[in-house]
Amino acid sequence: MSLIDEVRSGNFSLYGQWCGLLAIVALILFGILSYSIGWSLIGWIIAFLLIFIEIPLCMKCCPTSEKFDNFLTKFQNSYFRAGAYLVFCILMWIAVGAGHRNLQAISALLLTFAFLAYGFAALRGQTPTSSTVTGGTGVSTIV
Repeated sequence: MSLIDEVRSGNFSLYGQWCGLLAIVALILFGILSYSIGWSLIGWIIAFLLIFIEIPLCMKCCPTSEKFDNFLTKFQNSYFRAGAYLVFCILMWIAVGAGHRNLQAISALLLTFAFLAYGFAALRGQTPTSSTVTGGTGVSTIV
């Protein structure tokens, strides 16, 4: 499946993954540019978790504990991914509401879009799939 085929697929879990990948970049970048250390650390922790959730290749390449692997396997379900993104976007919107750098609003917006995409995927019964860009097949995230 090529990238163009993924765009045309109508699979909301792919759209959620792309929003999640953009959110990872935004969280890291705007965490560096932010003057609030606490919210930057929260953003980096979220980005770290999202890297392992969204990029299946990382689970194969990086040495992780069995407990961490078991924790991440819970996110093979669109409902759990939507829930995780909901928590993450609420945290980032709280950071924006607290007045810490409006740049974090971009991260919060991307996390919100990912939440909505995974929510639609869950409602439509679509299982999370991984993009070919991240080392997946465009079919399944089972690693």
